[in-house]
Amino acid sequence: MKLRFYALGFGTLMLLDTLAHVFFKYAATAAAPASPDLDWMLRVALLPWTWGALACYVATFFLWMTLLRRAPVGPAFAASHLEVVGVVLAGMLLFGERIAPLQWAGAALILGGILCLALSEKRQAEATQHTD
Repeated sequence: MKLRFYALGFGTLMLLDTLAHVFFKYAATAAAPASPDLDWMLRVALLPWTWGALACYVATFFLWMTLLRRAPVGPAFAASHLEVVGVVLAGMLLFGERIAPLQWAGAALILGGILCLALSEKRQAEATQHTD
């Protein structure tokens, strides 16, 4: 049950964070060229992509607060960075961006680091249960 909660929660967090970055990319493209004047800022503010990104950020805030109530902060913080991998994949799939081998290696290291933290947290929790 706990594993399902974490998998669903952090999977949704990754999806919302990734979606927010995709929306920002669409907003930036639609509002180009960028300029520091009021007209451009209003144009950006009125784009549905901007509002979609903001909605995703608000949803991730509330989801993050819910997850932190139950999850240990160390592994939770690490797992919250799954969005980096999601954004790289979205860039490749949606925008045709080329992913270099070093970027794939970085994504694998992020996933490996999160897995190591999760496994060590699980072992620590099991050890604590046996001593109680």
